[in-house]
Amino acid sequence: MAASYGAPGVYIEEQPSGSMPIEGVGTAVAAFVGFTERYDIEQGDPTDPAGVKPQLVTSWPQFERIYGGFVRGALLPHAVRGFFENGGGKAYICRIPTTDEDGEGLGRGKPSLSLPSADNPGQPSLQLSAVRSDANLEVEVVPPAPAPDADGDGGASSNGAGGEYVLRVYEGGALREEIGGIQFSGRSARTVEKAVNERSKFVRIEVQPLQGASLAERSPAAGRYTLQAPPVSSKSVTPADLVGNESDRTGYQGLAIAANVTMVSIPDLVTVATKEDGSIDEEMYLAAQKQLIDFCEASHNKMAILDTPPGLNATRALEWRGRLARDSAFGALYYPNVVVSNPLARPGATNGELYLTVPPSGHVAGVWARTDAARGVWKAPANEALRGIARLENDVTSGEQDLLNPEGVNCIRSFGSYGTKIWGARTLAKTDPSWRYINVRRLFNFIEESIQQGTQWAVFEPNDYDLWQRVKRNITSFLRGLWQQGALVGATPEQAFYVLCDESNNPASSVDEGKLIVEVGIAPVKPAEFVIFRISQWQGGGAASE
Repeated sequence: MAASYGAPGVYIEEQPSGSMPIEGVGTAVAAFVGFTERYDIEQGDPTDPAGVKPQLVTSWPQFERIYGGFVRGALLPHAVRGFFENGGGKAYICRIPTTDEDGEGLGRGKPSLSLPSADNPGQPSLQLSAVRSDANLEVEVVPPAPAPDADGDGGASSNGAGGEYVLRVYEGGALREEIGGIQFSGRSARTVEKAVNERSKFVRIEVQPLQGASLAERSPAAGRYTLQAPPVSSKSVTPADLVGNESDRTGYQGLAIAANVTMVSIPDLVTVATKEDGSIDEEMYLAAQKQLIDFCEASHNKMAILDTPPGLNATRALEWRGRLARDSAFGALYYPNVVVSNPLARPGATNGELYLTVPPSGHVAGVWARTDAARGVWKAPANEALRGIARLENDVTSGEQDLLNPEGVNCIRSFGSYGTKIWGARTLAKTDPSWRYINVRRLFNFIEESIQQGTQWAVFEPNDYDLWQRVKRNITSFLRGLWQQGALVGATPEQAFYVLCDESNNPASSVDEGKLIVEVGIAPVKPAEFVIFRISQWQGGGAASE
């Protein structure tokens, strides 16, 4: 109100209504920890030259621009693509720096490619490598024009090794240079290398010695090829690198700067835990999963989406759950792994190379996000189809799930023409059945975060009856809206929730300590996990009336 009024007239003053609506927080923001092909500082964060801080991406093309595409040995890109394919919209990437075989940081290794021979595709011809480690290059081999055959009848010789080849180099799809005059007949390997390496600004060529095959027999096959980044080498990476450091903003501890993240996955945990002989260090794997669960419990607003290691049958998956030995509502375990098409498979690859087994957590996180958007966080993220997969690593039978489901192992199952679906919605909570279901835990996370953020205005307000009523009114309005959407059980709002904020829980002694206490009770909806029809014979109305 104005201190005084001087001139006569009409004065308008705005008064606060006392109503501060509570808005629901986001529930479908994921975080993925692992390895990437590279990091482009121009597309990413200029203040983070190493690319280790969590960074938000909202689409697969954006991820490719910042972190590159797929690279051998890294499973995080597959998880991110699976997340977006299944309905995800926002994800933070926690990139873990690694080293290549020369000890250089990932992204500094040179993209390379081995070209196949024209006459024998299984025989290597040229080894190409990029000059720059961050280059996105393609090369096109243009063979010489066919020469007339010896009979002069207009036919052509099948071997063009005697003519001059042309090598075209593309960067980002644009032609950068064209090198001609390359011959493979009557020349030495060093001559071929010199013809390219002294003239190209983008690529280098090496002709590996191959006993029993002349240079002419190893002339390259025509076509356009993409140079691929070197495979990830995680020899120097430990589980501690996945955890990271909050002050340095690395690993999933770095998610301190991304408070809106609600689900966390480590798709490259299997990469770190794989030994040189191809086996998995199971103790390392288990310890890392337990640490992630502990992190999510401490944050109290995140859930860990866990993967069983590849290669487990149902019996071993059940044993794995027992060894995990965590009784927590902040973690969910999924089995089995999924099989996707291998985007790095080269032409002529065997059937085994055309597909790749990857952890399902990225696809599952996408389903969680899709369910949140379509139905709400209170809907169990189950009986939902997985997109972007070819098949499952193992098929789970009903009998096997009878054993896995009660232990909190959420199965992914194939139902033939009905598709491949998530067929479980349980947390790892064992002792307290109140937190058995994923949607119940996530609903409480949602309500708690929404109330916490939506009542910040009450801090330092006069702690009196008026404040109590305003807070109670705002929370009641928020919960009534959730009840109307079907998030809470009850025929009436009184059956679905209650909000207590009066003298009974705010005595004078509590007020003197500066405390405002609000008690909220919620009846969450729970999924119909077992739908039971009891069917018996009935003689019919006519028989009953006789």
